[in-house]
Amino acid sequence: MTVGKDVSALFPDVVNCMQTDNLELKKLVYLYLMNYAKSQPDMAIMAVNTFVKDCEDPNPLIRALAVRTMGCIRVDKITEYLCEPLRKCLKDEDPYVRKTAAVCVAKLHDINAQLVEDQGFLDTLKDLISDSNPMVVANAVAALSEIAESHPSSNLLDLNPQSINKLLTALNECTEWGQIFILDCLASYTPKDDREAQSICERVTPRLSHANSAVVLSAVKVLMKFMEMLSKDLDYYGTLLKKLAPPLVTLLSAEPELQYVALRNINLIVQKRPEILKHEMKVFFVKYNDPIYVKLEKLDIMIRLASQANIAQVLAELKEYATEVDVDFVRKAVRAIGRCAIKVEQSAERCVSTLLDLIQTKVNYVVQEAIVVIKDIFRKYPNKYESVIATLCENLDSLDEPEARAAMIWIVGEYAERIDNADELLESFLEGFHDESTQVQLQLLTAIVKLFLKKPTETQELVQQVLSLATQDSDNPDLRDRGYIYWRLLSTDPVAAKEVVLAEKPLISEETDLIEPTLLDELICYIGTLASVYHKPPSAFVEGGRGVVHKSLPPRTASSESTESPETAPAGAPPGEQLDVVPTQGDLLGDLLNLDLGPPVSGPPLATSAVQIGAVDLLGGGLDSLMGDEPEGIGAPNFVAPPAAAVPASLGAPMGSGLSDLFDLTSGVGTLSGSYVAPKAVWLPAMKAKGLEISGTFTRQAGSISMDLQLTNKALQVMTDFAIQFNRNSFGLAPAAPLQVHAPLSPTQTVEISLPLSTAGSVMKTEPLNNLQVAVKNNIDVFYFSTLYPLHILFVEDGKMDRQMFLATWKDIPNENEAQFQIRDCPLNAEAVSSRLQGSSIFTVARRNVEGQDMLYQSLRLTNGIWVLAELRIQPGNPSFTLSLKCRAPEVSQHVYQAYETILKN
Repeated sequence: MTVGKDVSALFPDVVNCMQTDNLELKKLVYLYLMNYAKSQPDMAIMAVNTFVKDCEDPNPLIRALAVRTMGCIRVDKITEYLCEPLRKCLKDEDPYVRKTAAVCVAKLHDINAQLVEDQGFLDTLKDLISDSNPMVVANAVAALSEIAESHPSSNLLDLNPQSINKLLTALNECTEWGQIFILDCLASYTPKDDREAQSICERVTPRLSHANSAVVLSAVKVLMKFMEMLSKDLDYYGTLLKKLAPPLVTLLSAEPELQYVALRNINLIVQKRPEILKHEMKVFFVKYNDPIYVKLEKLDIMIRLASQANIAQVLAELKEYATEVDVDFVRKAVRAIGRCAIKVEQSAERCVSTLLDLIQTKVNYVVQEAIVVIKDIFRKYPNKYESVIATLCENLDSLDEPEARAAMIWIVGEYAERIDNADELLESFLEGFHDESTQVQLQLLTAIVKLFLKKPTETQELVQQVLSLATQDSDNPDLRDRGYIYWRLLSTDPVAAKEVVLAEKPLISEETDLIEPTLLDELICYIGTLASVYHKPPSAFVEGGRGVVHKSLPPRTASSESTESPETAPAGAPPGEQLDVVPTQGDLLGDLLNLDLGPPVSGPPLATSAVQIGAVDLLGGGLDSLMGDEPEGIGAPNFVAPPAAAVPASLGAPMGSGLSDLFDLTSGVGTLSGSYVAPKAVWLPAMKAKGLEISGTFTRQAGSISMDLQLTNKALQVMTDFAIQFNRNSFGLAPAAPLQVHAPLSPTQTVEISLPLSTAGSVMKTEPLNNLQVAVKNNIDVFYFSTLYPLHILFVEDGKMDRQMFLATWKDIPNENEAQFQIRDCPLNAEAVSSRLQGSSIFTVARRNVEGQDMLYQSLRLTNGIWVLAELRIQPGNPSFTLSLKCRAPEVSQHVYQAYETILKN
């Protein structure tokens, strides 16, 4: 059987051997049963009597063996017979039997959860947490944790200070794996205040000196989590920091595989609390016999710990590493020198001279990496180290990697005025333009345009050559787009071109590879697990929803002043702290506290990101690629504007008065139910589009956004080959399907089309926020217009927060993010307002009556995850309402208010 041969035919004979008194033989028979019971369920029932009998055997080893085997036989018919023996074993006098039975409950729950609940086994398991034997306690905790993971909503591990005390007592006496189960359970508990957190930390700290690295990491996880609740002013806080360093250092003396796991966890710890290991730089120095995966991880941590105090040591080490034989390691070491220069300003000069020494070695890959990082140093410290450019230019011929070539081209273009032969250098790259990678082609195009703007008389031919190569001879849409943009800029307004292309660049940040704070907080809760090695939350690599619970660090208590920004503050606070909210003057949110709030419910995650802001894109992500015609060529010496001048309609098409124009009620009727739909408005008049008139509106039905278009042909010729494209916009709106006009559009004919939209397109902040630039192509030409979309089409259907979460979030968002508006001439009562807004996915979380005023507390969520919280005050008989909005991205508030006004008045 163990060598893979099928011996299931012997099942009846093996079952007969179960009656033996020989313990070794009995173990073998049970092993055989576990293996083949699934394929022979009818035969397996023959063994049930023996199991039941063995569960009452005087020998505790046999009792435990019987109950363990029954739990491993995953056959439905047998499970019902297992209940009675299991109940007896859970109350057995011998702790070995009880601990085995505890694990059996978890196995049985996996096969038939309902049966376990009906038989009351879960309550018995909870009682075992108070057992006198520490191993029984550990197994009961392990079983309950396993069951709780598959049922996140059930509050099985109902931890309180009394049960925590029992777990901490058992912690000192149980085996190492038992300790891990208990520590993991402690990590899921949120202490009621900093004193309790400190008390638990004091009792967990001795586990840091355990020989088993898994116990050490589990203890570190508990301490890292509870340190969130301790004030940094406490003496104990400093003591704890000192105690955490030695065990982490000790882990690095284990075998390489364990070192790697430890280093991945230390990487997270250093990002969260660098002060723990700030004096331990030397242990992360690389040894000659370390495997490459350990070396690279140590390098990463060295850079994170680099500071003014230790930078000399670090640089000396990195310079040494750059002469190693392992190419990957050398590359990373050279990059690390650059990262140190960017992180520690005082060391920048020393780093640059170190990089220049490395360039002098003429080792190809070292030179290329050095050039890439020097480009970043120029971005961080402009006008400081440009004297090294001459040395870089000497190595131009040896560059063969795209990233290094692109970096060198950027340097030549950016500092063209300081390089006498810049045009010759760039021309040498231009000879093999079509063989270069896209990254190099784009950089070369930009560099030559920069050069032309700095030295226009000498480089006229060069810039025409590169624009021609980029627009006429290239198949790459990105390259062609950029070529056309530069072409139009240069031909229409060279001054504007100079402002755009030669604009001052923002300084690059110190650490570009830090983990995003909310993800880091979640990963800290998973220290010692696979998630901490992958640096991804379990939901990213565990298949199916089972066992994936989002965790977060506990909120800081009132006594520990938070140094975090509101963006990174944890979302859910325990119920005890909710009562600390003090409403600000004129803010009736405090009245929410009188509501009957239940226990905290895990609510929707808070969107911490404001509206993303992309780079400025003048003509937008490839509207030009719709153009049928392409320029014939560029006439020298002056630029000729390319045909089909693509000016966004925001410059030419009539826009009326923005949103109010979009909702002109005289031109149509909205739908009777669901989200409010504005009447169609003319977006592109026929006189602007050679006879094509486009009217439209936006709708949201059952979670899908559509652009409802009406195309009218007012020309004298048939229109065909329609296509549509959007420019990048604030919320990533993009067509989810092509524009389908099934038949040619004859003169005077009108066609109605519903174009489905998605929010997965490219994002770039627009002004105003809800502006949408559109290009429509047909067989005649390409036409451009812009329109404003109502924000309520982006309100998602699951935007209702629970009350507890609403309160915590309102408290968490800074007061300066609050905006107040007046909604006038709206004769509706609170009931009608709530009902109408709910139709457009604005949900009422709570409603109160305060001094005759109706107060509605509402929440909504946008498609990009931004939450908006609202407080609407309605005075019966008064048609003016006061709307207060709070949001982490305050720029959306004005548009949310316009959505309120539109929905309530139509």
